[in-house]
Amino acid sequence: MNYDFQFGFVFDHLPELGEGLLRTLAISAIGMAGSLVVGLVLGAAAALRIPVLRQLISVYVEVFRNTPLLVQIFFLYFALPDAGLQLSGFTVGWLSLLLWGGAYTVENFRAGFEAVEHGYVEACRALGFSRLSAFRQTNLPLGWRIALPSVTNILVSVFKNSSFMIAISYPELTDTAIGIVAVSFRVFELFIAIGVVYLGLVWLMSLGTQVVERRFAIPGGH
Repeated sequence: MNYDFQFGFVFDHLPELGEGLLRTLAISAIGMAGSLVVGLVLGAAAALRIPVLRQLISVYVEVFRNTPLLVQIFFLYFALPDAGLQLSGFTVGWLSLLLWGGAYTVENFRAGFEAVEHGYVEACRALGFSRLSAFRQTNLPLGWRIALPSVTNILVSVFKNSSFMIAISYPELTDTAIGIVAVSFRVFELFIAIGVVYLGLVWLMSLGTQVVERRFAIPGGH
């Protein structure tokens, strides 16, 4: 059976696909930025071993790292309304990505902060710095650089996971393509097209993260 490829069909639907891509970029950008903030703040709190807060952070990390993202999306979109909280598809999109990505970046940043040479911290304490001040002077500026490679990998995953929003029919790029396929049956053309788009964007993100990692690498580090 021969398939009649019509790649011109994709160009006929560029406006719709473009709108879907913009939605993908919007929820991904908020999700990635939020993941960074959550990871940095909670990772620092976990590394400082703040009582009670550390246990709460641990519960958050365990819950969101050990349950499927799809289940988390369904909970936010379908279960919360039963509790009186109705969230739009857009809000569920960026919030689910933020919570999922944040849980992973928390652990990455915590590990980075705790990997800083203990002698640096001891030197600060010997000079009269408080525990928090010593953390700001040593663990914070060095630890986030140590964590950077693993954190950037999570951010790329956050972007790719935006396609899960098809589960709630949020019209991001993948859902938009599925909608066009449903009425046109041009499966190969549409999925090759969005595959190329995702591949190109992830490739650009990977190049960007490599530049950032080299720029902020710790001199003499491995």
